[in-house]
Amino acid sequence: MRAIRFLTSDDYPPLNFALADGTLTGFNVEIARAICEELDMGCTIQARPWDTLLNALEDGKGDAVIASIASSASLRERIDFSHPYYQTPAHFVARRNVFAPNLAPSAATLSGKTVGVVSGTAHEAYLKAFFPTVARKTYDSTSALQMALRNGDVLVAFADGLTFAVWLNGGGSANCCAFFGGPYTESRFFGEGVGIAVRKEDDALRRALDWALNRLASKGVYAEIYLKYFPIGFY
Repeated sequence: MRAIRFLTSDDYPPLNFALADGTLTGFNVEIARAICEELDMGCTIQARPWDTLLNALEDGKGDAVIASIASSASLRERIDFSHPYYQTPAHFVARRNVFAPNLAPSAATLSGKTVGVVSGTAHEAYLKAFFPTVARKTYDSTSALQMALRNGDVLVAFADGLTFAVWLNGGGSANCCAFFGGPYTESRFFGEGVGIAVRKEDDALRRALDWALNRLASKGVYAEIYLKYFPIGFY
């Protein structure tokens, strides 16, 4: 293999998106380019509609998909994945000055508090299981939950850390809020992490990707790319 043909999508900023001139960029795209540099191989990155990516991979139109596809048992029956290169943990997000700086979220500190959450999500299920004494206020979408938090209709939310890291770093939050406590990464609720998808027969490529990802982490390259796109980290 002289070059790795990566497939991605172009409509999921800051992970993968197209600039005005059509150039692909984003966290996933830079990770792909860094992998190729580490392996000293050529690299092409082509954008396709997200829901066609796995079919394109299976049809041989690319060698690997780097587009924030979470590994799961059902998908692994169809394709293989590299080791996860990021996870999508859950986080509590609170309006500023609601809690003391040294306070951490717990069943006790949140008992009786109202926590906003998107209805029908793993985040709601987790609250039910491990924070049964909170009063859950449900919303139909993440954007509705963010608006409620910004407007002060709810003082605490529990949601996807990656999505909220982007929101907290942008103008949409109006600097209203901050992460409260650390990430929640239980795979039963929040998945096994995001890996690079490859065909099952491409075991050598999968192992090469794992090696390169490990090297990028040990050399600090991964951290540089991560902080570039996520100045407010979600871990």
